[in-house]
Amino acid sequence: MNFVNQKKLMSKNAWDEIDEDSFKTLSKDEMDALRSAKPRNFASINSWWIVLAQVAITLIIAGACFVFSGQADKSVYTYSALVGGLIGFLPSTLFLMRLEAARKSVKRSPGGFLAAIVSGEFIKILATIVLFIGFALKQPDLKWIPLLVTYLATLKCYLLAWFWK
Repeated sequence: MNFVNQKKLMSKNAWDEIDEDSFKTLSKDEMDALRSAKPRNFASINSWWIVLAQVAITLIIAGACFVFSGQADKSVYTYSALVGGLIGFLPSTLFLMRLEAARKSVKRSPGGFLAAIVSGEFIKILATIVLFIGFALKQPDLKWIPLLVTYLATLKCYLLAWFWK
């Protein structure tokens, strides 16, 4: 038997070993009891806090660029860091505004909300690309290291939501 067939056989057998007792469908009362026993596991975080964290990290990095850069490059490094942060949090803001508009719409269908998520992500990607290209063409004196560091730091704010929860 060759390696590929062994691997297929092993993965098939692994699924066969899962018995029906390994998971349980909970009733509404059991789910309510679980929510009241462990409310922190079911709490959701306000997405606007993530955008606020992105703005805060942008200001912190821009302040560090202002403090630690040389006298001649202070404004360019600070401006570049602010632009990187803007490219990070402005598309997130547009995405959240799209979701808020979908929540308030008259249609309360899951398909409509899914369409809002997909269109919001499209807006977010398009805005990011347009902002990067626009600033690259209109501001050729930008320093790319502080811009990209700040942009990546704003993206890492999404990971903070896991720790806040």
